[in-house]
Amino acid sequence: MRIATRSFSRTSTTVGFFLLLALCCSSAFAQGGGITKLTIKSNVMGEDRPILVRTPAGYDVNKLKYPVLYMTDGDAHMAHTASTIEFLARNGRMSELIVVGIPNTDRTRDLTPTKAVGPNAAQFPTAGGADKFLKFIETELIPEIEKNYRVQPYRILAGHSFGGLFAVHALITRPELFNSYVAVSPSLQWSDEATLKRAEEFLKERKELNATLFTSLGNEPGDIGDAFVLFKQALAKTQIKGFEWEAQQFPDEDHGSVVLRSHYLGLRKVYEGWQMPRNPQTGELAGGLKGAEEHYQKLTQKFGYSIPVPEGLVNQIGYQYLAGGKSDEAIATFKSNVEHYPNSANVYDSLAEAYEKSGMLDLAAPLYEKAQTLGKQYNDPNAAVFGANYVRAKEKLTQAEAAKKNK
Repeated sequence: MRIATRSFSRTSTTVGFFLLLALCCSSAFAQGGGITKLTIKSNVMGEDRPILVRTPAGYDVNKLKYPVLYMTDGDAHMAHTASTIEFLARNGRMSELIVVGIPNTDRTRDLTPTKAVGPNAAQFPTAGGADKFLKFIETELIPEIEKNYRVQPYRILAGHSFGGLFAVHALITRPELFNSYVAVSPSLQWSDEATLKRAEEFLKERKELNATLFTSLGNEPGDIGDAFVLFKQALAKTQIKGFEWEAQQFPDEDHGSVVLRSHYLGLRKVYEGWQMPRNPQTGELAGGLKGAEEHYQKLTQKFGYSIPVPEGLVNQIGYQYLAGGKSDEAIATFKSNVEHYPNSANVYDSLAEAYEKSGMLDLAAPLYEKAQTLGKQYNDPNAAVFGANYVRAKEKLTQAEAAKKNK
Protein backbone atom coordinates (compact mmCIF):
# COMPACT_ATOMS: atom_id res chain seq x y z
CA MET A 1 0.00 0.00 0.00
CA ARG A 2 1.01 3.55 -0.51
CA ILE A 3 -0.07 5.71 2.35
CA ALA A 4 0.00 9.40 3.19
CA THR A 5 1.31 10.14 6.66
CA ARG A 6 2.50 13.71 6.70
CA SER A 7 0.21 15.04 9.43
CA PHE A 8 0.87 12.37 12.06
CA SER A 9 3.63 14.15 13.97
CA ARG A 10 1.63 17.35 14.25
CA THR A 11 -1.21 15.83 16.26
CA SER A 12 -1.63 14.07 19.56
CA THR A 13 -0.67 10.39 19.61
CA THR A 14 -4.20 8.94 19.70
CA VAL A 15 -5.83 11.39 17.29
CA GLY A 16 -2.83 11.29 15.00
CA PHE A 17 -2.84 7.52 14.91
CA PHE A 18 -6.42 7.29 13.71
CA LEU A 19 -5.91 10.17 11.30
CA LEU A 20 -3.00 8.21 9.91
CA LEU A 21 -5.23 5.16 9.53
CA ALA A 22 -7.82 7.23 7.67
CA LEU A 23 -5.19 8.64 5.34
CA CYS A 24 -3.87 5.15 4.77
CA CYS A 25 -7.33 4.00 3.80
CA SER A 26 -8.08 6.83 1.38
CA SER A 27 -4.88 6.66 -0.62
CA ALA A 28 -4.18 2.95 -0.61
CA PHE A 29 -7.32 2.17 -2.57
CA ALA A 30 -7.50 5.25 -4.73
CA GLN A 31 -6.47 3.35 -7.85
CA GLY A 32 -9.43 0.96 -7.67
CA GLY A 33 -9.63 -2.72 -8.57
CA GLY A 34 -10.54 -3.99 -12.03
CA ILE A 35 -13.03 -6.59 -13.27
CA THR A 36 -12.24 -8.67 -16.34
CA LYS A 37 -14.61 -10.97 -18.21
CA LEU A 38 -13.12 -14.24 -19.42
CA THR A 39 -14.58 -17.11 -21.43
CA ILE A 40 -13.50 -20.67 -20.75
CA LYS A 41 -14.25 -23.26 -23.42
CA SER A 42 -15.12 -26.09 -21.08
CA ASN A 43 -14.64 -29.66 -22.21
CA VAL A 44 -16.16 -30.86 -18.93
CA MET A 45 -19.35 -28.85 -19.33
CA GLY A 46 -19.43 -28.96 -23.13
CA GLU A 47 -20.06 -25.22 -23.36
CA ASP A 48 -18.44 -21.81 -23.11
CA ARG A 49 -18.45 -20.48 -19.53
CA PRO A 50 -18.27 -16.74 -18.84
CA ILE A 51 -16.13 -15.87 -15.82
CA LEU A 52 -15.71 -12.56 -13.97
CA VAL A 53 -12.36 -11.84 -12.30
CA ARG A 54 -11.92 -8.90 -9.95
CA THR A 55 -8.35 -8.00 -9.02
CA PRO A 56 -7.45 -5.81 -6.02
CA ALA A 57 -6.42 -2.18 -6.25
CA GLY A 58 -2.78 -1.89 -7.23
CA TYR A 59 -2.66 -5.37 -8.78
CA ASP A 60 -1.37 -4.02 -12.10
CA VAL A 61 1.61 -2.23 -10.54
CA ASN A 62 2.62 -4.48 -7.64
CA LYS A 63 4.01 -8.00 -7.60
CA LEU A 64 1.91 -9.35 -4.75
CA LYS A 65 0.07 -12.67 -4.73
CA TYR A 66 -3.46 -12.98 -3.38
CA PRO A 67 -5.82 -15.65 -2.05
CA VAL A 68 -8.83 -16.31 -4.28
CA LEU A 69 -12.55 -16.27 -3.55
CA TYR A 70 -14.60 -18.40 -5.96
CA MET A 71 -18.25 -17.40 -5.94
CA THR A 72 -21.34 -18.90 -7.56
CA ASP A 73 -23.95 -16.47 -8.92
CA GLY A 74 -20.93 -14.27 -9.57
CA ASP A 75 -22.67 -11.64 -11.68
CA ALA A 76 -25.30 -11.09 -8.98
CA HIS A 77 -22.89 -10.77 -6.05
CA MET A 78 -19.64 -9.42 -7.50
CA ALA A 79 -20.22 -5.72 -6.77
CA HIS A 80 -21.27 -5.89 -3.12
CA THR A 81 -18.82 -8.67 -2.25
CA ALA A 82 -15.88 -6.83 -3.84
CA SER A 83 -16.83 -3.71 -1.87
CA THR A 84 -17.09 -5.75 1.34
CA ILE A 85 -13.63 -7.20 0.78
CA GLU A 86 -12.16 -3.79 0.04
CA PHE A 87 -13.78 -2.33 3.17
CA LEU A 88 -12.58 -5.11 5.46
CA ALA A 89 -9.08 -5.14 3.99
CA ARG A 90 -8.84 -1.38 4.26
CA ASN A 91 -9.64 -1.65 7.95
CA GLY A 92 -7.11 -4.40 8.58
CA ARG A 93 -9.68 -7.16 9.07
CA MET A 94 -8.60 -9.42 6.20
CA SER A 95 -6.26 -9.66 3.24
CA GLU A 96 -7.26 -8.43 -0.19
CA LEU A 97 -8.55 -11.15 -2.50
CA ILE A 98 -8.89 -11.94 -6.15
CA VAL A 99 -12.60 -12.64 -6.67
CA VAL A 100 -13.69 -15.11 -9.34
CA GLY A 101 -17.40 -14.85 -10.07
CA ILE A 102 -19.10 -17.71 -11.95
CA PRO A 103 -22.28 -16.59 -13.73
CA ASN A 104 -24.95 -19.16 -14.50
CA THR A 105 -25.87 -20.96 -17.68
CA ASP A 106 -28.12 -23.58 -16.08
CA ARG A 107 -28.17 -22.79 -12.38
CA THR A 108 -30.26 -25.73 -11.17
CA ARG A 109 -28.19 -28.22 -13.16
CA ASP A 110 -24.85 -26.94 -11.90
CA LEU A 111 -25.58 -26.30 -8.25
CA THR A 112 -27.73 -29.27 -7.21
CA PRO A 113 -25.92 -32.51 -6.28
CA THR A 114 -28.89 -34.83 -6.86
CA LYS A 115 -32.00 -35.13 -8.99
CA ALA A 116 -35.17 -33.49 -7.79
CA VAL A 117 -37.70 -35.72 -6.09
CA GLY A 118 -41.33 -35.36 -5.11
CA PRO A 119 -44.36 -33.85 -6.85
CA ASN A 120 -42.41 -30.86 -8.25
CA ALA A 121 -39.53 -32.88 -9.70
CA ALA A 122 -40.72 -32.25 -13.27
CA GLN A 123 -39.97 -28.54 -12.83
CA PHE A 124 -36.24 -29.34 -12.57
CA PRO A 125 -35.45 -31.73 -15.42
CA THR A 126 -31.72 -30.86 -15.58
CA ALA A 127 -30.99 -31.06 -11.83
CA GLY A 128 -28.18 -33.12 -10.35
CA GLY A 129 -25.06 -31.84 -12.10
CA ALA A 130 -23.08 -30.47 -9.15
CA ASP A 131 -20.32 -33.10 -9.39
CA LYS A 132 -19.73 -32.22 -13.03
CA PHE A 133 -19.71 -28.51 -12.21
CA LEU A 134 -17.28 -29.10 -9.35
CA LYS A 135 -15.03 -31.01 -11.74
CA PHE A 136 -15.13 -28.02 -14.10
CA ILE A 137 -14.06 -25.74 -11.27
CA GLU A 138 -11.29 -28.09 -10.13
CA THR A 139 -9.83 -29.14 -13.48
CA GLU A 140 -10.50 -26.14 -15.74
CA LEU A 141 -11.38 -22.97 -13.86
CA ILE A 142 -8.87 -23.09 -11.00
CA PRO A 143 -5.93 -24.03 -13.27
CA GLU A 144 -6.85 -21.19 -15.64
CA ILE A 145 -6.94 -18.66 -12.80
CA GLU A 146 -3.73 -19.94 -11.22
CA LYS A 147 -1.94 -19.87 -14.59
CA ASN A 148 -2.90 -16.30 -15.44
CA TYR A 149 -3.07 -14.54 -12.07
CA ARG A 150 -0.72 -14.15 -9.12
CA VAL A 151 -2.39 -16.29 -6.47
CA GLN A 152 -1.60 -17.64 -3.04
CA PRO A 153 -2.41 -21.27 -2.24
CA TYR A 154 -5.57 -20.34 -0.35
CA ARG A 155 -9.07 -20.69 -1.81
CA ILE A 156 -12.49 -19.72 -0.49
CA LEU A 157 -15.80 -20.92 -1.95
CA ALA A 158 -18.99 -18.90 -1.43
CA GLY A 159 -22.51 -19.67 -2.56
CA HIS A 160 -26.12 -18.66 -1.84
CA SER A 161 -29.28 -20.79 -1.83
CA PHE A 162 -28.53 -23.54 -4.38
CA GLY A 163 -25.01 -22.08 -4.28
CA GLY A 164 -24.96 -22.64 -0.51
CA LEU A 165 -26.07 -26.22 -1.10
CA PHE A 166 -23.24 -26.56 -3.61
CA ALA A 167 -20.72 -25.15 -1.11
CA VAL A 168 -21.73 -27.76 1.47
CA HIS A 169 -21.55 -30.46 -1.21
CA ALA A 170 -18.03 -29.33 -2.14
CA LEU A 171 -17.01 -29.38 1.52
CA ILE A 172 -18.09 -32.98 2.06
CA THR A 173 -17.01 -34.43 -1.31
CA ARG A 174 -13.81 -32.50 -2.11
CA PRO A 175 -12.85 -31.09 1.32
CA GLU A 176 -9.23 -30.23 0.38
CA LEU A 177 -10.14 -28.29 -2.77
CA PHE A 178 -10.95 -25.15 -0.80
CA ASN A 179 -9.62 -23.84 2.49
CA SER A 180 -12.80 -22.05 3.58
CA TYR A 181 -16.49 -22.13 2.74
CA VAL A 182 -19.30 -19.57 3.03
CA ALA A 183 -22.70 -21.24 2.58
CA VAL A 184 -25.52 -18.69 2.70
CA SER A 185 -29.11 -19.96 3.04
CA PRO A 186 -28.07 -23.43 1.82
CA SER A 187 -30.98 -25.32 0.26
CA LEU A 188 -30.29 -28.43 2.32
CA GLN A 189 -33.93 -29.47 2.08
CA TRP A 190 -33.29 -30.34 -1.59
CA SER A 191 -34.06 -33.88 -2.69
CA ASP A 192 -35.34 -35.09 0.69
CA GLU A 193 -32.31 -33.62 2.46
CA ALA A 194 -29.90 -35.89 0.59
CA THR A 195 -26.89 -33.57 0.98
CA LEU A 196 -27.78 -32.82 4.60
CA LYS A 197 -27.70 -36.53 5.40
CA ARG A 198 -24.31 -36.90 3.70
CA ALA A 199 -23.05 -33.87 5.62
CA GLU A 200 -24.19 -35.37 8.92
CA GLU A 201 -22.20 -38.52 8.17
CA PHE A 202 -19.16 -36.51 7.09
CA LEU A 203 -19.20 -34.43 10.26
CA LYS A 204 -19.51 -37.57 12.36
CA GLU A 205 -16.82 -39.65 10.65
CA ARG A 206 -14.16 -37.15 9.54
CA LYS A 207 -11.24 -36.96 11.98
CA GLU A 208 -9.23 -33.95 10.79
CA LEU A 209 -9.69 -31.04 8.36
CA ASN A 210 -7.97 -27.65 8.32
CA ALA A 211 -10.89 -25.64 6.99
CA THR A 212 -13.37 -22.98 8.03
CA LEU A 213 -17.11 -22.93 7.36
CA PHE A 214 -19.52 -20.05 7.85
CA THR A 215 -23.17 -20.79 7.17
CA SER A 216 -26.23 -18.61 7.65
CA LEU A 217 -29.96 -18.30 7.16
CA GLY A 218 -32.40 -15.42 7.08
CA ASN A 219 -35.99 -15.44 8.32
CA GLU A 220 -36.85 -18.52 6.25
CA PRO A 221 -39.37 -20.83 7.88
CA GLY A 222 -40.36 -24.17 6.42
CA ASP A 223 -38.22 -26.95 5.00
CA ILE A 224 -35.12 -24.82 4.39
CA GLY A 225 -35.20 -23.54 7.98
CA ASP A 226 -35.75 -27.01 9.41
CA ALA A 227 -32.81 -28.38 7.43
CA PHE A 228 -30.58 -25.54 8.59
CA VAL A 229 -31.37 -26.32 12.24
CA LEU A 230 -30.42 -29.97 11.68
CA PHE A 231 -27.19 -28.92 9.96
CA LYS A 232 -26.31 -26.63 12.84
CA GLN A 233 -26.97 -29.43 15.32
CA ALA A 234 -24.66 -31.72 13.37
CA LEU A 235 -21.95 -29.05 13.34
CA ALA A 236 -22.27 -28.64 17.11
CA LYS A 237 -21.55 -32.35 17.60
CA THR A 238 -18.57 -32.64 15.27
CA GLN A 239 -15.14 -33.43 16.69
CA ILE A 240 -13.11 -32.75 13.53
CA LYS A 241 -9.64 -31.55 14.49
CA GLY A 242 -8.68 -28.25 12.88
CA PHE A 243 -12.20 -27.55 11.60
CA GLU A 244 -13.65 -24.16 12.55
CA TRP A 245 -17.26 -23.25 11.93
CA GLU A 246 -19.96 -20.73 12.71
CA ALA A 247 -23.70 -20.85 11.98
CA GLN A 248 -25.88 -17.77 12.33
CA GLN A 249 -29.52 -17.00 11.65
CA PHE A 250 -30.72 -13.45 11.00
CA PRO A 251 -34.43 -13.02 11.78
CA ASP A 252 -34.44 -9.49 10.29
CA GLU A 253 -33.13 -10.66 6.87
CA ASP A 254 -34.91 -12.61 4.15
CA HIS A 255 -33.63 -15.14 1.63
CA GLY A 256 -32.35 -12.41 -0.67
CA SER A 257 -31.08 -9.74 1.70
CA VAL A 258 -29.13 -12.15 3.90
CA VAL A 259 -26.30 -12.46 1.36
CA LEU A 260 -24.52 -9.14 1.88
CA ARG A 261 -24.50 -9.45 5.65
CA SER A 262 -23.42 -13.09 5.45
CA HIS A 263 -20.51 -12.37 3.13
CA TYR A 264 -19.31 -9.70 5.55
CA LEU A 265 -19.54 -11.96 8.60
CA GLY A 266 -18.38 -15.01 6.69
CA LEU A 267 -15.17 -13.28 5.65
CA ARG A 268 -14.73 -12.03 9.20
CA LYS A 269 -14.94 -15.66 10.34
CA VAL A 270 -12.47 -16.87 7.72
CA TYR A 271 -10.04 -14.12 8.76
CA GLU A 272 -10.69 -14.33 12.48
CA GLY A 273 -7.64 -13.04 14.35
CA TRP A 274 -6.21 -11.27 11.29
CA GLN A 275 -6.08 -7.80 12.84
CA MET A 276 -3.03 -7.00 14.93
CA PRO A 277 -3.86 -6.19 18.59
CA ARG A 278 -3.87 -2.56 19.72
CA ASN A 279 -3.42 -0.82 23.03
CA PRO A 280 -7.03 -0.18 24.17
CA GLN A 281 -6.09 3.15 25.80
CA THR A 282 -4.02 4.73 23.02
CA GLY A 283 -5.08 2.80 19.94
CA GLU A 284 -1.41 2.14 19.14
CA LEU A 285 -0.28 -1.15 17.65
CA ALA A 286 0.92 -3.42 20.44
CA GLY A 287 4.47 -4.71 20.47
CA GLY A 288 5.96 -2.49 17.79
CA LEU A 289 7.69 -3.99 14.77
CA LYS A 290 8.66 -7.17 16.65
CA GLY A 291 5.07 -7.67 17.73
CA ALA A 292 3.88 -7.22 14.16
CA GLU A 293 6.40 -9.75 12.84
CA GLU A 294 5.32 -12.30 15.46
CA HIS A 295 1.65 -11.69 14.68
CA TYR A 296 2.09 -12.23 10.96
CA GLN A 297 4.19 -15.32 11.54
CA LYS A 298 1.20 -16.81 13.37
CA LEU A 299 -1.03 -15.87 10.43
CA THR A 300 1.46 -17.52 8.08
CA GLN A 301 1.14 -20.75 10.04
CA LYS A 302 -2.66 -20.53 10.11
CA PHE A 303 -3.19 -19.78 6.41
CA GLY A 304 -0.36 -21.91 5.07
CA TYR A 305 1.54 -19.36 3.01
CA SER A 306 4.00 -16.59 3.77
CA ILE A 307 2.23 -13.43 4.93
CA PRO A 308 4.59 -10.45 5.36
CA VAL A 309 3.77 -7.52 7.58
CA PRO A 310 1.87 -5.11 5.30
CA GLU A 311 3.64 -1.96 4.20
CA GLY A 312 0.93 0.24 5.66
CA LEU A 313 1.12 -1.41 9.06
CA VAL A 314 4.91 -1.06 9.20
CA ASN A 315 4.51 2.58 8.27
CA GLN A 316 2.06 3.10 11.10
CA ILE A 317 4.52 1.57 13.55
CA GLY A 318 7.30 3.81 12.24
CA TYR A 319 5.25 6.95 12.76
CA GLN A 320 4.18 5.64 16.14
CA TYR A 321 7.86 5.52 17.09
CA LEU A 322 8.51 8.92 15.54
CA ALA A 323 5.66 10.55 17.45
CA GLY A 324 7.04 9.06 20.67
CA GLY A 325 10.47 10.54 20.09
CA LYS A 326 12.09 7.20 19.26
CA SER A 327 13.93 8.26 16.12
CA ASP A 328 16.32 5.31 15.93
CA GLU A 329 13.45 2.82 16.16
CA ALA A 330 11.48 4.80 13.58
CA ILE A 331 14.39 4.81 11.13
CA ALA A 332 14.99 1.08 11.58
CA THR A 333 11.29 0.39 11.00
CA PHE A 334 11.10 2.52 7.86
CA LYS A 335 14.29 0.85 6.56
CA SER A 336 12.65 -2.55 6.90
CA ASN A 337 9.75 -1.26 4.79
CA VAL A 338 12.18 -0.14 2.09
CA GLU A 339 13.73 -3.61 2.07
CA HIS A 340 10.39 -5.39 1.76
CA TYR A 341 8.59 -2.94 -0.55
CA PRO A 342 11.31 -1.40 -2.77
CA ASN A 343 8.87 -0.33 -5.50
CA SER A 344 6.72 1.79 -3.20
CA ALA A 345 7.32 5.53 -3.34
CA ASN A 346 5.88 6.07 0.10
CA VAL A 347 8.41 3.91 1.98
CA TYR A 348 11.25 6.14 0.77
CA ASP A 349 9.30 9.28 1.60
CA SER A 350 8.62 8.06 5.14
CA LEU A 351 12.24 7.06 5.76
CA ALA A 352 13.30 10.46 4.42
CA GLU A 353 10.99 12.20 6.86
CA ALA A 354 12.45 10.26 9.76
CA TYR A 355 15.99 11.23 8.70
CA GLU A 356 14.94 14.86 8.27
CA LYS A 357 13.36 15.01 11.72
CA SER A 358 16.54 13.51 13.12
CA GLY A 359 18.65 16.27 11.56
CA MET A 360 20.12 14.12 8.77
CA LEU A 361 18.91 16.10 5.78
CA ASP A 362 21.80 14.87 3.62
CA LEU A 363 20.38 11.32 3.93
CA ALA A 364 16.78 12.49 3.53
CA ALA A 365 17.10 14.42 0.25
CA PRO A 366 18.07 11.49 -2.02
CA LEU A 367 15.28 9.40 -0.52
CA TYR A 368 12.76 12.15 -1.24
CA GLU A 369 14.08 12.16 -4.79
CA LYS A 370 13.60 8.39 -5.04
CA ALA A 371 10.03 8.75 -3.79
CA GLN A 372 9.37 11.43 -6.39
CA THR A 373 10.74 9.22 -9.19
CA LEU A 374 8.71 6.17 -8.18
CA GLY A 375 5.61 8.26 -7.61
CA LYS A 376 5.71 9.47 -11.19
CA GLN A 377 6.60 6.04 -12.55
CA TYR A 378 3.64 4.31 -10.92
CA ASN A 379 1.13 7.19 -11.05
CA ASP A 380 0.99 7.28 -7.26
CA PRO A 381 -1.87 9.51 -6.02
CA ASN A 382 0.65 11.21 -3.69
CA ALA A 383 3.24 11.85 -6.40
CA ALA A 384 2.83 15.62 -6.11
CA VAL A 385 3.43 15.46 -2.36
CA PHE A 386 6.60 13.41 -2.84
CA GLY A 387 7.83 15.89 -5.44
CA ALA A 388 7.15 18.87 -3.17
CA ASN A 389 9.01 17.17 -0.32
CA TYR A 390 12.05 16.63 -2.52
CA VAL A 391 12.10 20.24 -3.72
CA ARG A 392 11.79 21.52 -0.17
CA ALA A 393 14.53 19.22 1.16
CA LYS A 394 16.85 20.08 -1.70
CA GLU A 395 16.39 23.81 -1.09
CA LYS A 396 17.05 23.40 2.64
CA LEU A 397 20.16 21.35 1.91
CA THR A 398 21.44 23.96 -0.54
CA GLN A 399 20.85 26.72 2.00
CA ALA A 400 22.66 24.72 4.70
CA GLU A 401 25.68 24.14 2.44
CA ALA A 402 25.77 27.83 1.50
CA ALA A 403 25.66 28.81 5.17
CA LYS A 404 28.68 26.56 5.87
CA LYS A 405 30.70 28.20 3.10
CA ASN A 406 29.95 31.70 4.41
CA LYS A 407 31.23 30.91 7.88
